[in-house]
Amino acid sequence: MDKKRIIAYTEVAFAVIVWGASFIATKLALRDLAPVTIVWLRFAIGVVILGIATVIRHQFTIPKKQELIYFSILGFLGITFHQWLQSTGLVTAQASTTAWIVATTPVFIAIFSRIFLKERLSWLQISGIFLAAVGVLLVVSKGKLNTLFGNSFGEPGDILIMISAPNWALFSILSMRGLHNHKATQMMFYVMAMGWLFTTILFISSGSVSDIRNLTWTSLIGVGFLGIFCSGLAYIAWYDGLQAIPASQIGAFLYIEPLVAVVVAWVILGENILFITLAGGAIILMGVKLVQKT
Repeated sequence: MDKKRIIAYTEVAFAVIVWGASFIATKLALRDLAPVTIVWLRFAIGVVILGIATVIRHQFTIPKKQELIYFSILGFLGITFHQWLQSTGLVTAQASTTAWIVATTPVFIAIFSRIFLKERLSWLQISGIFLAAVGVLLVVSKGKLNTLFGNSFGEPGDILIMISAPNWALFSILSMRGLHNHKATQMMFYVMAMGWLFTTILFISSGSVSDIRNLTWTSLIGVGFLGIFCSGLAYIAWYDGLQAIPASQIGAFLYIEPLVAVVVAWVILGENILFITLAGGAIILMGVKLVQKT
């Protein structure tokens, strides 16, 4: 294996591990800060890091009006709305549960590709979709499927996390056109900048500015990790890896993300590792694997 490919694999692994730990960092920051404050601070840092990378790589240009509208739509969906869903959901949802649910995103990408791009789904892929759905129900209900018909199914935050998965899938589908015309780091910078501007409006209008005074060392470490690593360096590393590794191979790394989240949540947050949750997670990953078969 040549040096360039080793570096690419290392970058992708770094991104996935960081994103797996992001749910735990968010839970730590939520001890002192409101969800919108975390999102605003996180992407303020991320925009700066991606902006510097864009300039260093000589990719900075002024977007045209039509591009600006496109980036604004993506910024609202992928940054403002998506991160609000996850941060608010994590107020009550467990970090490990959240990671398993988010792992279903490729399933929704396949469904939306069928709806919007008219791509065909094989019976194997359809089976994977149903299998992943069963896995999510097991994870959220902790194996008590009878709660599906009552008022005790999961936590309120689990519902928001479940919405975030198809939302990110929609964002991914809509991003495809832009990635054909822009460098990945450049495009992500514009999308993140627009999303951060929308978040700024929400941050100010909700009166959360004073919330920054509640920062402690714990929440500062959480926000710093989210901004520097999750919203900055991980995106750069991931897209660098995409340029050197086939998408079919890089997708396998995403299976590591929920496993990282489970372990880190157990070590740092003391979340229990339940057998039924691991079983449900395994079923989710099996379903996702089937969906990704062509």
